[in-house]
Amino acid sequence: MSAREVPVAVLRLGRIVSTPSALASLTQDDILAAIQRHQAADWGDVNEEDRAANDQALVQGTRILSSYRSRRGLKFWVITEPDRSSTTVLLPEDY
Repeated sequence: MSAREVPVAVLRLGRIVSTPSALASLTQDDILAAIQRHQAADWGDVNEEDRAANDQALVQGTRILSSYRSRRGLKFWVITEPDRSSTTVLLPEDY
């Protein structure tokens, strides 16, 4: 077993998509790491209110928003739709 711990998935992501600007601005490693964290209920850099809303969304089936920073410090979001049909990687200005 490797020394690197793999997060446990607690969230169904559906189809994973990204906006063109997120694809152009982020590395594949940034995107993959964020998706793993999001799927494991690590919501990243959200405030306590959003963290609680995300935790509740796991039970109620509402939208989930995580916020992360790329290795270069660029802020980006990962959003899973309420019906869990898709998850989008995007920059805040894409919203």
